[in-house]
Amino acid sequence: MLNKKIVRNLAAVFLLSSYSFGFAQDIKIANLVELSGPGATSGTQFKDGIELAIKEINASGGILGKKITYTTEDTQSNPGVAKGLTQKATDNDVFAIFGPVFTGSILVSMAESKRAETPNFTGGEGAAITQQGNPYVFRTSFGQSVAFPKIAKYINSKSKNLAIIYVNNDFGKGGLDTIKKLLEGTSTKIVAEVSTDSGAIDFSAAVIKVKQSNADAVFVYTNEEESARALKEFRKQDFTKPLFGETTLTGQKVIELAGEAANGAVGHVGLTVDAPELKAFGVKFKNEYKTESDHNGVKGYTGVYILKAAIERVGKLDRKAVAAALHNACFSAKQNPGILLDVCFDEKGDLDRESFMVEVKKGKGEVIATLPPLNKK
Repeated sequence: MLNKKIVRNLAAVFLLSSYSFGFAQDIKIANLVELSGPGATSGTQFKDGIELAIKEINASGGILGKKITYTTEDTQSNPGVAKGLTQKATDNDVFAIFGPVFTGSILVSMAESKRAETPNFTGGEGAAITQQGNPYVFRTSFGQSVAFPKIAKYINSKSKNLAIIYVNNDFGKGGLDTIKKLLEGTSTKIVAEVSTDSGAIDFSAAVIKVKQSNADAVFVYTNEEESARALKEFRKQDFTKPLFGETTLTGQKVIELAGEAANGAVGHVGLTVDAPELKAFGVKFKNEYKTESDHNGVKGYTGVYILKAAIERVGKLDRKAVAAALHNACFSAKQNPGILLDVCFDEKGDLDRESFMVEVKKGKGEVIATLPPLNKK
C-alpha cells in the first residue's frame, strides 16, 4: 500500500514537472511600450505590429515548434518606468524584449537587458542607442547614422538656407547634431535652429522664428503628434516653402492629425505601407486593427520576424547565441517573408535596407523615390 502511494506521488510530481517544463519552453517576449504620454501613438502602433506577427507565427506552428507568449506593459513614456519594467521582464526570464520606442527611454532601460544578456529590440532612432557598445540592443528602424545621410543628400539638392525645428530631447538633439555634421561644408547653410518641447501644443513662435530667418526650406524633426501641430501652424501662417523631414513628419498618424496641412511635406521613411513591398502588410494590419499602420506598426511586426529568423538560424533557444547571430548578419525576405525587406545588421545592432522618399499628396503618402541601402556595394 505504501509503495503504491509513493509511486502515485512520484508520478504526480513527474507529470507536474513535465507540464511546467513544457510551458517553460514557450518563447516569452515582453512588450515594454509607450501606451500613454507623448509616445502613445508610436508605442501603440509598435505593440500592434508585434502582436500581429506573434499571432501569425503561432498560427503557423511557432518557432522551432514553440509558441510565443507575451506580456505588454506601459512605460508611460517615462525612462524611469521603462527601466523598472525592463528589470521586471528580465527577472521573469523573458527570451527577448521589444521596446521602448522612445530614444530617451531605451537609453536608460537597455542597461537592464544587457545585464541579463537578453536581446532587446527597439524602434528608437537616436544615434546614441547603438554607440554604447551594448551587444544585446538591436534596432527595428534606421538609426540616425543610416537614415540621415540619405535625407541630408536630398536636402542639399533642394536648399541653400535651411531652418531646423527640433524637439528638445535625446531624439531631437541627436537628429540636430547629425544633420548639422552632414551638411557642414556643403552648399546648404543652416540659418536657424529652433528648439521645441516634447509634447508641445503651440508652434506659433517656432514658425515665426523660421519665417524671420529667411530660410528657403525647413527640416522638421519632432515626434509624430508634434509634427502634425507644426504642419498646421505652418499652414496657418501661410508658409509655402518646402518642409522636409524624416519618418516622423510624413507618417500616417501625422497625416490623419494634420489633415490638409500635411500636403506637400516630404520625408525620408525607412518603412511605409505605401511602398509596393509593404502594401500587403498594410492591408492585414488594417483588417486586424481597423486603422492604417504607420512605420511603427511595421517596425514591431518585422522585429518579431527578425527574431524568428535569428532563432531559426541558430537552431536553438539560446539568447546569447541569437544575439551573436544578429551581428554582421543579413536576412533575406525571400527566405523569411515576414521581414518584408532584405535587411542587414552591423556589429553595433544598426540595420540597413532599402528606404523611400515620400511626399504627402491629397492626404496620402506617395512614394516618389526608392533609395538603395546606404552601404550597398
